[in-house]
Amino acid sequence: MQPLSMIDIVAVKVFSECTGVDTSDTAWKQAQLSLSRGGLGLRSLSHHSSAAYISSICSSGFGSKSVHHLSQAVEVFNNLVFPVEAINVESVLLSPPIQKTLSSKFDDHLFNNLITISSLADKARLLSISSPHASAWLSVTPSEGLGLHLDPPVFQIAVKWWLGLDTSEGSQCTLCPGVLDHLGHHAVTCKYGGDVVSRHNKIRNILVETCRRAHIGVQVEVGNNLTHDHNKTRPADILLSNCFLGKPAALDVSITSPLNPLTLLEAGVLAKSAAQVTEARKHQANDPKCSELGWVCVPMVAESYGAWGDEASSIISSIASRLATSTCKAKSVVLNDIYGRLNVHLVRANATAILSRIIPLS
Repeated sequence: MQPLSMIDIVAVKVFSECTGVDTSDTAWKQAQLSLSRGGLGLRSLSHHSSAAYISSICSSGFGSKSVHHLSQAVEVFNNLVFPVEAINVESVLLSPPIQKTLSSKFDDHLFNNLITISSLADKARLLSISSPHASAWLSVTPSEGLGLHLDPPVFQIAVKWWLGLDTSEGSQCTLCPGVLDHLGHHAVTCKYGGDVVSRHNKIRNILVETCRRAHIGVQVEVGNNLTHDHNKTRPADILLSNCFLGKPAALDVSITSPLNPLTLLEAGVLAKSAAQVTEARKHQANDPKCSELGWVCVPMVAESYGAWGDEASSIISSIASRLATSTCKAKSVVLNDIYGRLNVHLVRANATAILSRIIPLS
């Protein structure tokens, strides 16, 4: 066995010992993907070594003096990517590639292989977790003082849930007559026990706090009994003053699951489909009342895996611009901080909901 392959095997064992999570072959392949592809960034040395060698030897100018070894590395690389992504010695000597570019081609190939062999539900999961900013929780520096941490049992469940490993322990839901599924869909959507409401309120409060830090005028839970028909619905979990759209923006926070049977067919093909369906439903429900009040309805929809809908992403981007100005930080840094904070709390709430519904095995 090649030394690098042996290190890859050791990496699996170390991961299991550190997290208490035993992975399947498929789950470990996902873990090897980059964070932006829904993985854990635990690269396979036996795969990425060829990309590292090609990039370094060519960038150093010694590629032409080591053509034999370079040719071997190129051959290994080409065996691990799509034929259309294949490279040749002449091209890399002429224009030395950076390792990140080469490694992304491995990710593309591996991700597509995982999609191909996955069930419809796992396809939907993979497409959701590989959406922009979904994995932001994994990049957050843990801080108990700032509330940006996961306790060990919660982290363990979160990792299993993220990798598509069985979280049900073969149990029936402890809070309702429903049966837990291995991907955790029932647990994170179960209306019993208050977890759904608690999660919604936490995400809402983080958005409110972030707006206030950016000096954006904000009100909470507005709209009840304000129209002529005394409609008791509240289209604004958060009402922003005339900031972005020329009118007050009524933000309606909602968390949806891409594994919902009603949207699963679409979610298994197109990323963020569940969020898009929920956005449309929110507009249908809230636009008439918002129009009467002179507001603009903005659904702030996040999928349970942390993929945010397009309308929510646009608002978060605008808030980040304001906050970047008031804190003299780069917008990209502020944006990552906002998504990281939101998704740490989202993932923690989901993992806690799963934990609270598992019956301990006798």
